[in-house]
Amino acid sequence: MPTIGFIRHGITEWNVLGKAQGVSDIPLNEEGRKQAGLMGKRLLDEGKWDMIISSDLSRAIETAQIIGNAINLPISHYDKRIREINCGKIEGTTEEFRLNQWGRNWRDLELGMEHFEDVGKRGVEFIEGLVQRYNQKRILIVSHGALIGLTLQQLLPEEFEKTYMDNISITTLSITEGVWECELYNCTNHLM
Repeated sequence: MPTIGFIRHGITEWNVLGKAQGVSDIPLNEEGRKQAGLMGKRLLDEGKWDMIISSDLSRAIETAQIIGNAINLPISHYDKRIREINCGKIEGTTEEFRLNQWGRNWRDLELGMEHFEDVGKRGVEFIEGLVQRYNQKRILIVSHGALIGLTLQQLLPEEFEKTYMDNISITTLSITEGVWECELYNCTNHLM
């Protein structure tokens, strides 16, 4: 039975400022680096993981490197399929800017954003490929809030109508006889 541990990257300056990051390659800030260190300490105490796979964006890569150093596990590979949603014209903007620029119904406009269903679909395809290739492994995936949440919504639609992923949270999934189960959701106990 494979186990998947989804980790959202540590915090960035754009997270602090409330800016949509999307595929913009924004690095962790100092707090994000500390958060990743705390996640590494937590994982070191919770049992062995077999591999780490990271999104190809720097905030995820750096988070994965810090965690990997803590648990003595190198990053297996980087994969652009688990990068964040492409936010199109809203990348780098705050909610206040979007309201001023496009009005209250800005979400209904065609602003070049990747469709939620497509994001979830690429997340599911990625996970299904891992399960086929690494059937008995415990795999950490360092990725992004929307990608993780939208993937969960497609894998477990009855359980996740909406999701919210905190920075440096961990969510664990397992699959038995084709049925997914979420064992832990959006956990940040290591930050307390």
